[in-house]
Parts: sequence; structure tokens; C-alpha cells
Amino acid sequence: MAILTAHHWDDWEAGLAELRRVAPRRVVLTMDFELHSRFWFLEDYVPEVGEYTRRLGPGHHAVAAALGGGSSIPLLVPRDMVDGVLGAYWCRPEAYLEPAVRANCSGLALADPAVVARGAAALEADLSSGAWRRRHADLAELPEIDLGYRLVVADED
Repeated sequence: MAILTAHHWDDWEAGLAELRRVAPRRVVLTMDFELHSRFWFLEDYVPEVGEYTRRLGPGHHAVAAALGGGSSIPLLVPRDMVDGVLGAYWCRPEAYLEPAVRANCSGLALADPAVVARGAAALEADLSSGAWRRRHADLAELPEIDLGYRLVVADED
């Protein structure tokens, strides 16, 4: 099992080949990075991080291929998700103002601190003015959202 990690590996192909070798059932939580890069926080407030995210790999199709096939299952993010992944607070934008929340999201923790600080300040201003709520009114009633998280499951060859 690998959880949101393969895109941090120097040699993800070797790592997934080893997982394939030793595990009869392989389970990898990864992403559709293109879809994830369009998440409102990345797109509106830290576009540099979104652009970096768009170039990350391996994406869910490459992971599935490296594991010998299998299924790629979308994992929708519920409104009340408490895990600290970047998209966990999609409907609770105030959370992204907290340094501890940002520090637990690898995409933000590894980004230029000045970029992240600028994005957080812009979000804070939009929350204060009501601009964020007007811009993202479509999120108000959603029970869950697809931010690109994918569970890839492959069984023995």
C-alpha cells in the first residue's frame, strides 16, 4: 500500500515494481494531477503550486499500468473530511489560513513560502470581503467533490 507518496519518489517505477513483486494485492492512493491542479485554492490563490501539480507524476493511469492493470476508483472528498490532504477543507476555506493546515499539505509545505503566504493573504481578504463565498457559491450544497484523488487497486498477475 502506498498513500499519496509515489509522486515524491525519485524512482517511482522501481518502487511500484517492488510493490508488484511482493504484494498479491496492490493498493495505491494517487491522483489525477490535472484535475487536482484545478482545485480552487490552487487555481485562485497559489497558481504556481497548481502549475507544479499539473506536471507531477505518476498519475493514476501510470500507476495502474505499473501495477499490472487494475481499477482506478475516484475517491470523492466529503464536506467533513478531517484528514489533512490539500483538498480536505474544500468547503471550509478558513482552514487554509492556519499555518499547521498548510504545513501538513506537501504541495504547500514544499512550495516557495512567499507564494503560499501571498495566497493565504489573498484568501483571507476574499473571505473578509465575501468574494470567496460569491465566487464559490456552487460549493455550498455539495455533499462531496472530486478533487482528483484516485485509489488504484491491482491484484496478482
